[in-house]
Amino acid sequence: MSTSITVRDIDPGDKSWLRREARHIGVSMEDLVRRLIHEKRTRTERRLKPSEAFARHCGEEHGVELPPSVRRGYQPLLFSRKDEE
Repeated sequence: MSTSITVRDIDPGDKSWLRREARHIGVSMEDLVRRLIHEKRTRTERRLKPSEAFARHCGEEHGVELPPSVRRGYQPLLFSRKDEE
């Protein structure tokens, strides 16, 4: 699977830096950019909290209403006669 990305209006200094670094490492500019992107993604990825994962996959846009978050522990939803009317 091969895809290509074209970067327009790149700073000439940045392009020459990429070319020098790629040549120094012994890879193509494309491979260097792939490696840089992969490194950045692995550094910035974090594990989602269970509530965040649930909201991402089953959130409001999928028809599920999540209860408001509570700072201290679990607070069950309370139903009363007033809510029914």
